[in-house]
Amino acid sequence: MLENAFPDLPSNAWDSRLLFLTYPPDGSGRVAVVSQEGRIYVLANERRTIRAFTFLDISSKVSREGNEEGLLGLAFHPAYAKNGQFYVYYSALSPRRSVLSRFQVSQDANAADQGSEQILLEVPQPFPNHNGGMLAFGPDGYLYVGLGDGGGAGDPSGNGQSLTTLLGKILRIDVDRGEGERAYAVPPDNPFTGADSPPGSRSEIWAYGLRNPWRFSFDRETGDLWAADVGQNRSEEIDLIRRGGNYGWNMLEGDLCFRPSSGCDRTRLEPPVLAYGRDLGCSVTGGYVYRGAASHALRGVYVYADFCSGRLWGLRYDSQAITVQRELARTGLQIASFGEDEAGELYILAFDGGVYRVRQEAG
Repeated sequence: MLENAFPDLPSNAWDSRLLFLTYPPDGSGRVAVVSQEGRIYVLANERRTIRAFTFLDISSKVSREGNEEGLLGLAFHPAYAKNGQFYVYYSALSPRRSVLSRFQVSQDANAADQGSEQILLEVPQPFPNHNGGMLAFGPDGYLYVGLGDGGGAGDPSGNGQSLTTLLGKILRIDVDRGEGERAYAVPPDNPFTGADSPPGSRSEIWAYGLRNPWRFSFDRETGDLWAADVGQNRSEEIDLIRRGGNYGWNMLEGDLCFRPSSGCDRTRLEPPVLAYGRDLGCSVTGGYVYRGAASHALRGVYVYADFCSGRLWGLRYDSQAITVQRELARTGLQIASFGEDEAGELYILAFDGGVYRVRQEAG
């Protein structure tokens, strides 16, 4: 059910560790592809395209010291056609931190203004893993940001359950205005903005109790926010993210007790939509609810994968329970990420350097 999306591109068109695909919402018919090394490429979204342009190269700023570090996220502003703004999330050193920045396109539509960086947020990282990195604008126009728990086995600092840190969270911020000394503002309806919030709570937090929400996405039809949270050594999980929701880490790993190992208190915790064990894989890769036209059978199906096993799955959910869950393919690929183009067609990015399009009808 997969095909090489750009078979005529030369083998050296881009780096091999590709982590994301999205599109500039400017009517140009292009897609943008992110490499972990610190580069963003843009190219015509045509099967026979033969060239990818280096849109942004910040490899000199990006840390690749850790296997999970790098340029990890990209989101174009919804009004990109007018303001030319886009946002990136990357790892940096001295000190080790994650950086959320805004850049501007140059006069050349295929090239960013390399000197236009404005840093919005820097988050200290105690370890080189569990960085999160997903960026996406929601249907409300706010920017959502995924951060892992900071790394280290078992979340040693308890970041997932602490509302005083941004680690182990999904954030929701307003990038169209500043607030005080910050280059962004906090939407007034965020869950931890009121006087009744726990002392020291970070108002940017939208949801918490996450280990490493590597990839999340909004259903372009319903607005639902789907996230895949990577497990530690027993369970991977798929979550529907709700305002103020606590997804359990590090008390729960998936649907299993973690700390304590049994008899954990699940009160006020959001259960996963789905969890699976090490017999099926070892690192979940979140995808999208398919809303394209290439596969009628996949319409409304949340498609996701596992990095280690290469399995590709799809599920249907009726707001209360899974109605269909099945394996779609065993790809043999290390699937690092999914992407979506302007028409809602679905792409898979793998560590063989390939970008694959979901095309074939799935029965």
